[in-house]
Parts: sequence; structure tokens; C-alpha cells
Amino acid sequence: MGDERIELRADDTDARAQAMARALSSPLRLRALRLCAFESRTNKELAELLDVNPGTMLHHVRTLVQNGFLAAEPERAGAGGAREVPYRATGLSWRTSMPGGSPVLVETFLQQIEGLSPDELDASWMGMRLDDAHRAEFEERLFALLDEFRERGPDEGGTPLGFFSALYADRNPRPARG
Repeated sequence: MGDERIELRADDTDARAQAMARALSSPLRLRALRLCAFESRTNKELAELLDVNPGTMLHHVRTLVQNGFLAAEPERAGAGGAREVPYRATGLSWRTSMPGGSPVLVETFLQQIEGLSPDELDASWMGMRLDDAHRAEFEERLFALLDEFRERGPDEGGTPLGFFSALYADRNPRPARG
């Protein structure tokens, strides 16, 4: 599939695009993708880590596999010799943009930070006033930086970290012109 960006549209009638958008519409599935980004995990491991029923997790794993977001790796023997299938994220979600996806990303982020102590979360917030050209430049440069670090892959022995960014219309009124 290459590294081209996949743009899903709100008016997309393509069944494949609709299925992909639905697959990315669940915070639980997005969290499972994050857990499988750097190491393979079985359905049972994902269920335990996300505190859900294994049957529920299996439904979500199958949805992600069917839409190309997770890939099964070779089977392995688990505890007691049971057959286990580990799954690994394919990276497709990184290249997929969908309309209306921001609320699910915000909800996923809130779930991810739930219970963290203040010293485990480094957040910043700023306002900007940009014209269309500068906004496009800001978005392009931010995406390029994130893509550069994604391409590098994980650092051996590195600390697992998450990054969340949101660009939104600020409701601060424009100053009155006198």
C-alpha cells in the first residue's frame, strides 16, 4: 500500500472506506493499535491490558485485522500449550485520515491519561492567529516532525510515550478594530 496518505471522506460511499472509518471509530480499538505498535500481543493479552472481556476484544481485533490495521503473526504456544496468535499494528492507521475522527481521538487520549499523576503528563497549550498559508505550513511541519520520529522506530530500551495534538478554532473573539 506504500506510504501514501489515505483520506476518508464523510460522504464516502465506498464500502471499504466506510469499514475502515468504522474500524477507527472506537477508542478501545485505537488503544489496542497503540499496544501493538511496538510489540506483538495476543487477544488475551490485549483483553487483560485493556480490562475487557476476551470475547469483546476478539471482536475488536477481528475488525482491525479485516481492515488492515492489525496483522496476525505466526502462532505460538501460550500457557499450558494453548495456541495463541499474536498481532502487530501495520502502521496503516498512521496514514489514514478520517472526517469527524477528532472526538474519538480526544476520548482515546482521555482514557490513556486517566489515573496518571501530574508529573507523568507534560502538557502545553497556546493560542495562535494564522492566515491560511501559515496554518498549512504549521500543519505540514508538525506532521513532518511526527512522521520523522515514527519512521525512526522505537529506541532500544526507550520509555513508552504518547503524544496528542489538537488544532482547533479558538473561541476567543477577534479584537475590535477602532
